[in-house]
Amino acid sequence: MINKEELRLAEEWDKTFPKSEAVNHCKVTFVNRYGITLAADMYMPLNVKGKLPAIAVSGPFGAVKEQCSGLYAQTLAERGFLTIAFDPSFTGESGGMVRYMASPDINTEDFMAAVDFLSLHESVDPERIGILGICGWGGMAINAAALDTRIKATVASTMYDMTRVNAKGYFDSADSEDARYEAKKAMCAQRIEDLKNGEYKLGGGVVDPLPEDAPFFVADYYDYYKTERGYHKRSLNSNGGWNVIGCESFVNQPILQYSNEIRSAVLLIHGEKAHSCYFSRDAYANMIKDSKFVDNKELYIIPDAVHTDLYDGGGKDFIPFDKLVNFYRQYLQ
Repeated sequence: MINKEELRLAEEWDKTFPKSEAVNHCKVTFVNRYGITLAADMYMPLNVKGKLPAIAVSGPFGAVKEQCSGLYAQTLAERGFLTIAFDPSFTGESGGMVRYMASPDINTEDFMAAVDFLSLHESVDPERIGILGICGWGGMAINAAALDTRIKATVASTMYDMTRVNAKGYFDSADSEDARYEAKKAMCAQRIEDLKNGEYKLGGGVVDPLPEDAPFFVADYYDYYKTERGYHKRSLNSNGGWNVIGCESFVNQPILQYSNEIRSAVLLIHGEKAHSCYFSRDAYANMIKDSKFVDNKELYIIPDAVHTDLYDGGGKDFIPFDKLVNFYRQYLQ
């Protein structure tokens, strides 16, 4: 018998995007293989009959389902898919103690548990399930696709490889043995301080106030997470951030292994001007290198778009929903 944690789920509509009248919405929960209960918003098209293709959505890294993953899920439900947007383990309304930790393994499992849930849902065709990851959860989605043969189609939007950025720094600027040693040394010291203090120190979310000399990508995050555009009270990035040691294991646990063995369809979409575009370009190159399964893989670059433009459209409809719908319809037949 798998026991569920008792979660306290918000009853009011508290999203950063308007509620659609074209879909039904409800809260659901499911359990991953570590016994952590995950909270999700389910979006279902109105007046549907028969079993539907389904998509599980999550991300970005440090966001909650009330932000852009919910926007993606609701919009795809308007186009005929049953969707869920879920909070990963230890964050948002999902369970797991302690809070604000991340794990390459557990967070990949979160996607696979979402596939478990959808596979058993009475309104879902278990042979037509896809996933969609945004930002850091784009990398987790590809990692899940490399493990889970039930996933028929995967989209990674404005993707981050969180193991790479933790091990090598932004733009691989700290890719050295000495830099990694100092980072690990600092986190080991923080572990002792946390135990002495009886609590885990938060690393801080997106910087606020924004320094005048902040790099563009920092300003880009501020514009989403710290303004009415995307702020949410449960979002780590909008508030206190992850624990300082929250991503410690990422340094020595690379994801995206054997990605060139993924047989199912994968679409990577990224903004041309996003600081993070190199993650998708490199992930795509590695995915098709020496692969027998290249015909259903695609890298789609959006002109002029920056990283957070693919969170909510950036006020210019940068999210290529028609492209996503056509991709999922093709591979979730």
